[in-house]
Amino acid sequence: MDSSVGHSFVEVNGVRLHIAEQGRGPLVVLLHGFPECWYSWRHQFGPLAGAGYRVVAVDQRGYARSEQPGDIGAYSVLHLAGDVIGLIHALGEDSAVLVGHDWGAPVAWTTALLRPDVVRGVAGLSVPPAPRGPAAPLPALRSLLGDGFYQLYFQEPGVADAELVRDPAATFRGFLVGASGDSPRTEEPQPWIIPAGSTILETMPEPKELPGWLTEEDVATFVREYSAHGDRAFTGGLNWYRNLDRNWELLAPFEGRRIEVPALYVTGERDLVGSFPGVAQLVASLETQVPRLHRSVTLPGCGHWTQQERPDEVNAELLGFLAALEA
Repeated sequence: MDSSVGHSFVEVNGVRLHIAEQGRGPLVVLLHGFPECWYSWRHQFGPLAGAGYRVVAVDQRGYARSEQPGDIGAYSVLHLAGDVIGLIHALGEDSAVLVGHDWGAPVAWTTALLRPDVVRGVAGLSVPPAPRGPAAPLPALRSLLGDGFYQLYFQEPGVADAELVRDPAATFRGFLVGASGDSPRTEEPQPWIIPAGSTILETMPEPKELPGWLTEEDVATFVREYSAHGDRAFTGGLNWYRNLDRNWELLAPFEGRRIEVPALYVTGERDLVGSFPGVAQLVASLETQVPRLHRSVTLPGCGHWTQQERPDEVNAELLGFLAALEA
Protein backbone atom coordinates (compact mmCIF):
# COMPACT_ATOMS: atom_id res chain seq x y z
CA MET A 1 0.00 0.00 0.00
CA ASP A 2 1.25 3.49 -0.88
CA SER A 3 2.87 4.96 2.25
CA SER A 4 1.66 8.43 1.24
CA VAL A 5 -1.89 7.44 2.23
CA GLY A 6 -2.50 9.06 5.62
CA HIS A 7 -4.80 7.79 8.35
CA SER A 8 -6.78 9.73 10.91
CA PHE A 9 -10.09 9.83 12.81
CA VAL A 10 -12.97 12.28 12.70
CA GLU A 11 -15.97 12.63 14.98
CA VAL A 12 -19.18 12.71 12.93
CA ASN A 13 -22.69 12.70 14.43
CA GLY A 14 -21.34 11.29 17.67
CA VAL A 15 -19.52 8.41 15.95
CA ARG A 16 -15.74 8.16 15.56
CA LEU A 17 -14.88 7.32 11.96
CA HIS A 18 -11.54 6.24 10.54
CA ILE A 19 -10.46 7.73 7.21
CA ALA A 20 -7.62 7.09 4.78
CA GLU A 21 -6.60 10.09 2.69
CA GLN A 22 -4.28 11.11 -0.13
CA GLY A 23 -3.92 14.12 -2.43
CA ARG A 24 -5.09 17.71 -2.66
CA GLY A 25 -7.83 19.29 -4.70
CA PRO A 26 -11.59 18.79 -5.06
CA LEU A 27 -12.85 16.22 -2.56
CA VAL A 28 -13.76 12.69 -3.66
CA VAL A 29 -15.25 10.45 -0.94
CA LEU A 30 -15.05 6.68 -1.44
CA LEU A 31 -17.70 4.53 0.28
CA HIS A 32 -17.09 0.78 0.62
CA GLY A 33 -19.56 -2.09 0.90
CA PHE A 34 -19.89 -5.39 2.80
CA PRO A 35 -17.66 -6.97 4.03
CA GLU A 36 -15.09 -4.33 3.20
CA CYS A 37 -13.34 -1.20 4.48
CA TRP A 38 -11.16 1.66 3.24
CA TYR A 39 -8.64 -0.88 1.88
CA SER A 40 -11.09 -1.87 -0.87
CA TRP A 41 -10.06 1.39 -2.57
CA ARG A 42 -6.30 0.71 -2.43
CA HIS A 43 -6.02 0.91 -6.24
CA GLN A 44 -7.88 4.22 -6.50
CA PHE A 45 -5.86 6.46 -4.17
CA GLY A 46 -2.79 6.98 -6.35
CA PRO A 47 -4.49 7.53 -9.73
CA LEU A 48 -7.17 9.89 -8.38
CA ALA A 49 -4.78 11.83 -6.14
CA GLY A 50 -2.29 12.03 -9.00
CA ALA A 51 -4.98 13.60 -11.18
CA GLY A 52 -5.44 16.43 -8.68
CA TYR A 53 -8.11 15.24 -6.25
CA ARG A 54 -8.31 14.93 -2.49
CA VAL A 55 -9.25 11.28 -2.05
CA VAL A 56 -10.81 10.15 1.23
CA ALA A 57 -11.93 6.56 1.88
CA VAL A 58 -13.87 6.13 5.09
CA ASP A 59 -14.55 3.08 7.21
CA GLN A 60 -18.29 3.60 7.49
CA ARG A 61 -20.00 3.29 10.87
CA GLY A 62 -19.76 -0.20 12.28
CA TYR A 63 -16.84 -1.24 10.11
CA ALA A 64 -13.15 -1.95 10.72
CA ARG A 65 -11.44 0.87 12.67
CA SER A 66 -14.57 3.02 12.96
CA GLU A 67 -16.86 3.03 15.97
CA GLN A 68 -19.65 0.47 16.13
CA PRO A 69 -22.86 1.76 17.75
CA GLY A 70 -24.70 -0.94 19.68
CA ASP A 71 -28.23 -0.09 18.56
CA ILE A 72 -29.33 -1.80 15.33
CA GLY A 73 -31.49 1.24 14.58
CA ALA A 74 -28.35 3.41 14.43
CA TYR A 75 -27.52 1.97 10.99
CA SER A 76 -30.42 3.33 8.94
CA VAL A 77 -29.67 4.88 5.56
CA LEU A 78 -30.43 8.31 7.02
CA HIS A 79 -27.73 7.80 9.65
CA LEU A 80 -25.33 6.69 6.91
CA ALA A 81 -26.13 9.59 4.58
CA GLY A 82 -25.83 11.91 7.57
CA ASP A 83 -22.34 10.55 8.22
CA VAL A 84 -21.31 11.37 4.66
CA ILE A 85 -22.57 14.94 4.89
CA GLY A 86 -21.00 15.34 8.32
CA LEU A 87 -17.70 13.94 7.06
CA ILE A 88 -17.58 16.35 4.12
CA HIS A 89 -18.07 19.28 6.46
CA ALA A 90 -15.67 17.89 9.08
CA LEU A 91 -13.01 17.81 6.36
CA GLY A 92 -13.55 21.55 5.86
CA GLU A 93 -15.29 21.17 2.50
CA ASP A 94 -18.64 22.43 1.23
CA SER A 95 -19.13 19.73 -1.41
CA ALA A 96 -17.76 16.46 -2.74
CA VAL A 97 -18.08 13.79 -5.39
CA LEU A 98 -19.22 10.46 -3.95
CA VAL A 99 -18.17 7.04 -5.21
CA GLY A 100 -19.86 4.03 -3.63
CA HIS A 101 -19.52 0.28 -4.15
CA ASP A 102 -21.96 -2.42 -3.01
CA TRP A 103 -23.71 -1.02 0.13
CA GLY A 104 -21.68 2.14 -0.35
CA ALA A 105 -23.58 2.75 -3.60
CA PRO A 106 -27.04 3.08 -1.99
CA VAL A 107 -25.49 5.38 0.59
CA ALA A 108 -23.98 7.50 -2.18
CA TRP A 109 -27.18 7.51 -4.27
CA THR A 110 -29.33 8.39 -1.24
CA THR A 111 -27.00 11.17 -0.11
CA ALA A 112 -27.07 12.63 -3.64
CA LEU A 113 -30.86 12.34 -3.68
CA LEU A 114 -31.28 14.15 -0.37
CA ARG A 115 -28.44 16.70 -0.57
CA PRO A 116 -27.74 17.75 -4.17
CA ASP A 117 -26.47 21.04 -2.72
CA VAL A 118 -23.50 19.15 -1.23
CA VAL A 119 -22.98 16.28 -3.70
CA ARG A 120 -21.44 17.55 -6.97
CA GLY A 121 -21.59 14.17 -8.65
CA VAL A 122 -22.16 10.53 -7.74
CA ALA A 123 -20.76 7.24 -9.04
CA GLY A 124 -22.24 3.88 -8.09
CA LEU A 125 -20.42 0.59 -8.58
CA SER A 126 -22.43 -2.66 -8.74
CA VAL A 127 -25.70 -1.44 -7.17
CA PRO A 128 -27.85 0.89 -9.30
CA PRO A 129 -30.09 3.58 -7.84
CA ALA A 130 -33.58 2.31 -7.08
CA PRO A 131 -36.78 4.31 -6.59
CA ARG A 132 -38.71 3.56 -3.43
CA GLY A 133 -40.93 0.53 -4.03
CA PRO A 134 -44.64 0.21 -3.24
CA ALA A 135 -44.02 -2.18 -0.33
CA ALA A 136 -41.39 -3.00 2.28
CA PRO A 137 -38.52 -4.97 0.68
CA LEU A 138 -38.04 -7.92 3.04
CA PRO A 139 -41.52 -9.49 2.61
CA ALA A 140 -41.21 -9.01 -1.15
CA LEU A 141 -37.77 -10.66 -1.22
CA ARG A 142 -39.06 -13.52 0.93
CA SER A 143 -41.92 -14.22 -1.48
CA LEU A 144 -39.62 -14.12 -4.51
CA LEU A 145 -36.49 -15.86 -3.20
CA GLY A 146 -37.37 -17.56 0.08
CA ASP A 147 -35.87 -17.30 3.54
CA GLY A 148 -32.47 -18.49 2.30
CA PHE A 149 -31.75 -15.31 0.35
CA TYR A 150 -28.69 -13.91 2.08
CA GLN A 151 -30.27 -10.55 2.96
CA LEU A 152 -32.99 -12.44 4.85
CA TYR A 153 -30.51 -14.87 6.38
CA PHE A 154 -28.61 -11.87 7.77
CA GLN A 155 -31.66 -10.56 9.65
CA GLU A 156 -31.40 -12.65 12.84
CA PRO A 157 -28.94 -10.92 15.17
CA GLY A 158 -26.01 -13.09 16.15
CA VAL A 159 -26.39 -15.88 13.57
CA ALA A 160 -24.41 -14.65 10.56
CA ASP A 161 -22.27 -12.62 12.95
CA ALA A 162 -20.93 -15.78 14.62
CA GLU A 163 -20.45 -17.69 11.36
CA LEU A 164 -18.44 -14.95 9.69
CA VAL A 165 -16.18 -14.19 12.66
CA ARG A 166 -15.28 -17.83 13.32
CA ASP A 167 -12.49 -17.69 10.73
CA PRO A 168 -12.21 -14.17 9.27
CA ALA A 169 -9.53 -15.12 6.73
CA ALA A 170 -11.77 -17.89 5.37
CA THR A 171 -14.68 -15.42 5.29
CA PHE A 172 -12.79 -12.87 3.23
CA ARG A 173 -11.37 -15.48 0.86
CA GLY A 174 -14.80 -17.03 0.38
CA PHE A 175 -16.63 -13.74 -0.15
CA LEU A 176 -14.05 -12.00 -2.32
CA VAL A 177 -13.34 -14.93 -4.63
CA GLY A 178 -16.82 -16.48 -4.56
CA ALA A 179 -18.56 -13.36 -5.85
CA SER A 180 -15.81 -12.41 -8.29
CA GLY A 181 -15.62 -12.92 -12.03
CA ASP A 182 -13.08 -15.68 -11.36
CA SER A 183 -15.59 -17.93 -9.61
CA PRO A 184 -17.45 -20.75 -11.41
CA ARG A 185 -20.61 -19.70 -9.55
CA THR A 186 -20.73 -16.39 -11.47
CA GLU A 187 -20.56 -17.95 -14.95
CA GLU A 188 -24.34 -17.62 -14.87
CA PRO A 189 -24.98 -15.23 -11.97
CA GLN A 190 -27.81 -16.17 -9.63
CA PRO A 191 -29.06 -14.63 -6.37
CA TRP A 192 -27.10 -15.90 -3.37
CA ILE A 193 -29.24 -18.43 -1.52
CA ILE A 194 -28.22 -20.20 1.70
CA PRO A 195 -30.22 -23.48 1.82
CA ALA A 196 -31.94 -24.54 5.03
CA GLY A 197 -29.49 -26.32 7.31
CA SER A 198 -26.49 -24.84 5.54
CA THR A 199 -24.12 -22.06 6.59
CA ILE A 200 -22.76 -19.01 4.83
CA LEU A 201 -19.30 -20.40 4.17
CA GLU A 202 -20.70 -23.71 2.96
CA THR A 203 -22.27 -21.77 0.10
CA MET A 204 -19.26 -19.44 -0.32
CA PRO A 205 -16.32 -21.77 0.47
CA GLU A 206 -12.65 -20.87 0.46
CA PRO A 207 -11.03 -21.19 -2.98
CA LYS A 208 -8.09 -23.50 -3.63
CA GLU A 209 -6.10 -20.52 -4.88
CA LEU A 210 -6.52 -16.76 -5.13
CA PRO A 211 -7.03 -14.94 -8.45
CA GLY A 212 -4.40 -12.50 -9.70
CA TRP A 213 -6.15 -9.41 -8.35
CA LEU A 214 -6.19 -10.69 -4.73
CA THR A 215 -3.18 -11.64 -2.61
CA GLU A 216 -2.79 -13.30 0.78
CA GLU A 217 -1.44 -9.96 1.98
CA ASP A 218 -4.72 -8.33 0.92
CA VAL A 219 -6.70 -10.95 2.84
CA ALA A 220 -4.48 -10.48 5.89
CA THR A 221 -5.03 -6.71 5.72
CA PHE A 222 -8.82 -7.10 5.71
CA VAL A 223 -8.57 -9.47 8.68
CA ARG A 224 -6.34 -7.05 10.56
CA GLU A 225 -8.59 -4.06 9.84
CA TYR A 226 -11.60 -5.96 11.20
CA SER A 227 -9.87 -7.20 14.35
CA ALA A 228 -10.69 -4.20 16.58
CA HIS A 229 -14.29 -5.32 17.20
CA GLY A 230 -13.43 -8.89 18.22
CA ASP A 231 -16.43 -11.23 18.11
CA ARG A 232 -18.55 -8.40 16.70
CA ALA A 233 -16.21 -7.77 13.79
CA PHE A 234 -18.97 -8.22 11.20
CA THR A 235 -21.95 -7.11 13.30
CA GLY A 236 -21.84 -3.43 12.33
CA GLY A 237 -22.02 -4.23 8.63
CA LEU A 238 -24.73 -6.86 9.12
CA ASN A 239 -26.81 -4.28 10.99
CA TRP A 240 -27.08 -2.31 7.75
CA TYR A 241 -29.12 -5.20 6.30
CA ARG A 242 -31.27 -5.24 9.44
CA ASN A 243 -32.55 -1.76 8.52
CA LEU A 244 -33.86 -2.55 5.03
CA ASP A 245 -37.53 -2.24 5.96
CA ARG A 246 -36.82 0.72 8.25
CA ASN A 247 -35.07 2.49 5.35
CA TRP A 248 -38.17 1.99 3.21
CA GLU A 249 -40.26 3.64 5.92
CA LEU A 250 -37.84 6.53 6.46
CA LEU A 251 -37.59 7.40 2.76
CA ALA A 252 -41.36 7.71 2.32
CA PRO A 253 -41.26 11.55 2.23
CA PHE A 254 -38.91 11.42 -0.77
CA GLU A 255 -40.88 8.99 -2.94
CA GLY A 256 -40.87 10.11 -6.58
CA ARG A 257 -37.83 12.34 -6.18
CA ARG A 258 -35.00 11.79 -8.67
CA ILE A 259 -31.23 12.11 -8.37
CA GLU A 260 -30.53 15.40 -10.11
CA VAL A 261 -26.71 15.52 -10.00
CA PRO A 262 -24.38 14.09 -12.67
CA ALA A 263 -23.95 10.34 -12.25
CA LEU A 264 -21.87 7.38 -13.36
CA TYR A 265 -22.77 3.69 -13.07
CA VAL A 266 -20.28 0.83 -13.44
CA THR A 267 -21.00 -2.86 -12.98
CA GLY A 268 -19.53 -6.23 -13.85
CA GLU A 269 -20.99 -8.60 -16.40
CA ARG A 270 -20.76 -11.44 -13.84
CA ASP A 271 -21.89 -9.46 -10.79
CA LEU A 272 -24.42 -11.46 -8.74
CA VAL A 273 -26.32 -8.23 -8.01
CA GLY A 274 -27.39 -8.10 -11.65
CA SER A 275 -29.38 -11.30 -11.11
CA PHE A 276 -31.47 -9.92 -8.24
CA PRO A 277 -35.17 -9.30 -8.95
CA GLY A 278 -35.70 -6.03 -10.81
CA VAL A 279 -32.05 -5.00 -11.08
CA ALA A 280 -31.76 -5.58 -14.84
CA GLN A 281 -34.80 -3.34 -15.34
CA LEU A 282 -33.29 -0.66 -13.10
CA VAL A 283 -30.05 -0.65 -15.10
CA ALA A 284 -31.94 -0.53 -18.40
CA SER A 285 -33.90 2.52 -17.26
CA LEU A 286 -31.20 4.39 -15.32
CA GLU A 287 -31.96 7.76 -16.87
CA THR A 288 -35.45 7.63 -15.36
CA GLN A 289 -33.89 7.82 -11.91
CA VAL A 290 -30.72 9.79 -12.84
CA PRO A 291 -31.52 12.09 -15.76
CA ARG A 292 -27.97 13.52 -15.79
CA LEU A 293 -26.36 10.12 -16.35
CA HIS A 294 -22.82 10.47 -17.71
CA ARG A 295 -22.27 6.82 -18.59
CA SER A 296 -23.49 3.33 -17.73
CA VAL A 297 -20.68 0.79 -18.12
CA THR A 298 -20.65 -3.01 -17.90
CA LEU A 299 -17.19 -4.58 -17.59
CA PRO A 300 -16.94 -7.92 -19.42
CA GLY A 301 -15.99 -10.86 -17.22
CA CYS A 302 -15.94 -8.76 -14.04
CA GLY A 303 -17.73 -9.93 -10.92
CA HIS A 304 -18.97 -8.06 -7.88
CA TRP A 305 -15.74 -6.48 -6.56
CA THR A 306 -15.56 -3.95 -9.38
CA GLN A 307 -12.77 -1.59 -8.31
CA GLN A 308 -10.64 -4.42 -6.92
CA GLU A 309 -11.03 -6.79 -9.86
CA ARG A 310 -10.70 -4.19 -12.61
CA PRO A 311 -8.93 -1.17 -11.12
CA ASP A 312 -7.53 0.20 -14.39
CA GLU A 313 -10.91 0.23 -16.14
CA VAL A 314 -12.71 1.62 -13.08
CA ASN A 315 -10.08 4.33 -12.57
CA ALA A 316 -10.37 5.35 -16.22
CA GLU A 317 -14.15 5.68 -15.89
CA LEU A 318 -13.87 7.64 -12.64
CA LEU A 319 -11.27 10.00 -14.04
CA GLY A 320 -13.36 10.58 -17.16
CA PHE A 321 -16.39 11.35 -15.02
CA LEU A 322 -14.46 13.66 -12.72
CA ALA A 323 -12.99 15.51 -15.70
CA ALA A 324 -16.48 15.97 -17.15
CA LEU A 325 -17.64 17.51 -13.87
CA GLU A 326 -14.80 20.04 -14.01
CA ALA A 327 -15.40 20.92 -17.69
